[in-house]
Amino acid sequence: MGDAEEHVIAAAYHVVKALEATKSMNLSNDVRRILADLDVHLSRMTTLGEDEADKTVEIENWLRSTQEKITGLHSNHSRIWNSGPVIVSQYLQAVDEVRRLKETLESFPSKRTWKQKNLLDRAQSTLQIEMTRLEDELVHILAQNKLRFEKEYVLHPTCEETCVSEESVVSNEGDSVQEDTSQRESSSTETEDYVMDLVHPDVVPQITSIANIMLASHYDLEFCQAFVRFWRAELAEYLTILNVEQFSVEDVLKMGWKCLNSRIRKWRRAIKNVIGIYLTSKKSLFDQVLAEYGNVSLTCLVDASKASLLSLLNFGHAVAIGPHKPEWLYCLLDMYETLASLISDIEALFPEEAGSFIRIEFHELLQRLGDAAKVIFMEFGNHIHIASRASKTPIANGDILPLTKYVVNYILCFVEYGGTLNSLLAQKDGDNFDTGPTENVGQITISCPLAIHLHSVTSILEANLDIKSNLYRDSSLKHIFMMNNINYMVDKIKNSEVRGYFGDKWIRKHIWKFRQHAMEYERITWSSIIDLITGDGRTGKATLKERCRDFCIAFEDVYKIQTAWYVPNCELREDLRISASTTVIPAYRNFVGKITDHIGEKYIKYTVQDLETYILDLLDGSQKSLKPSRMKEASILNRASLFPSTVINKMM
Repeated sequence: MGDAEEHVIAAAYHVVKALEATKSMNLSNDVRRILADLDVHLSRMTTLGEDEADKTVEIENWLRSTQEKITGLHSNHSRIWNSGPVIVSQYLQAVDEVRRLKETLESFPSKRTWKQKNLLDRAQSTLQIEMTRLEDELVHILAQNKLRFEKEYVLHPTCEETCVSEESVVSNEGDSVQEDTSQRESSSTETEDYVMDLVHPDVVPQITSIANIMLASHYDLEFCQAFVRFWRAELAEYLTILNVEQFSVEDVLKMGWKCLNSRIRKWRRAIKNVIGIYLTSKKSLFDQVLAEYGNVSLTCLVDASKASLLSLLNFGHAVAIGPHKPEWLYCLLDMYETLASLISDIEALFPEEAGSFIRIEFHELLQRLGDAAKVIFMEFGNHIHIASRASKTPIANGDILPLTKYVVNYILCFVEYGGTLNSLLAQKDGDNFDTGPTENVGQITISCPLAIHLHSVTSILEANLDIKSNLYRDSSLKHIFMMNNINYMVDKIKNSEVRGYFGDKWIRKHIWKFRQHAMEYERITWSSIIDLITGDGRTGKATLKERCRDFCIAFEDVYKIQTAWYVPNCELREDLRISASTTVIPAYRNFVGKITDHIGEKYIKYTVQDLETYILDLLDGSQKSLKPSRMKEASILNRASLFPSTVINKMM
């Protein structure tokens, strides 16, 4: 109430009193009743004014005393929270008194006296200064008591997974693929729930007390800004510890494969640590400090995490829109599975409307990575066609085609992602795949989407192998080539977990296929040679000499050519040699036995033992020829058992 208002009320009160005291005035009862009511009302107003004045004086004294207390505390203690719990309690009590004095002054009527306005300004100014000091104290407490990240949180085994590398996919024997995938198996266990202390537990109540006084004083924005600013910087530092750098989309698209592969591994480790450990721990701290204030904790968590988290997600988006090369598939699947494993974490961290933006970004990236992986996977057959057409020159020795090794080793890795790929393919095809009879192998069926696509891939490979085989002019070498490649497919698939997607029927069918090629190779190679020494009734000396000579020439040609051919599978190579011996040696032994008496030994160039030895040189990938000196020496040595040692020495 202003001074002018007080004077007006006092004057009105005296007028009413004078009118009531005047007996000479002829006033009606109604007027006298009105004057009586007015008298009572003005009397109350005068009393309230006097009470308000007394209260103002009381507030002034209280405020002065509190300001002096606060000033004294600051004079004696540069850091309140470093001065012990008693000083902290005194300081918080003093600041809270200023807050309550301010609220009391604000509760007065809007038309305050000059003194009341002055007191309100003083209270607001004092509170403003103390709120600024509390911000400073808050940051100091956080900085002095933050805990360094323990090594097990930074390099947790579940975060050190290894992407299947391009080198392992195209490796000659696929050993590195098995090694890589076994590493992945050992590291793909579910991450346990970790909540680490971001600050020393003893200071959490101190931080909470600052939050309480600032939010009670309606300085929630200032508290949240200081709190968020600190933890935003800490998260950025954490990413630095995890060796995560920020890259633009252009930077990512320009990266070489090895560099990008390394960055993806770091990204996967980082996003697992950030979402699964760090942000979970941060949410725990924020909830402890701000649990009483509704969505304030969530809002602060979003603001403190958004920049760094979106930076991580942006890297994933850049990878997802990159070129769809086959060697990218496994890294994309690893990234997809990493995000998929964090869905429950992201939903728990950022619920409701406040966290919807981050949730949406997270799920959009998950969808993009899945789509990119599907595109590469579904287009792999086209990649086989393109790679096959790139070369028109057959492999000279009939060895396994590099494309076969690439495709088969690529397939071997799929078993590690069977569940993910089946899920992605089902999303694409709407589960409209063959639902006919299935062959169960463990938890895998040969009619699942992945199995159907793998069958398609191997069929495409076989078709391209058949085209490649037609480049060979030698029919025997054509069958060696097909036998080698199909046997490689069967051997790798049969002895791996991917076998479940093909089934025993596919294995049996393809074993039969490469055996058929082996039989065709044997027939084409040896049937015409065997015909030279069997089935001819001519027994003339000249004829026998000619037949013997023709056989030797034909065998020498086979030896010279087929020692250069290569069958990399030792067991298969040995089987082919044994089969050749079984076919050739009995026929040759019978032939030699029949003609020796007619033409003499000197016209028989090779003994049976010679042929047995030479056949063992076939299909070894190292070209040899039967030189005359070697033939003679071999023939003499093989006859050693027929002569005394003295005779042998003279001959040598």
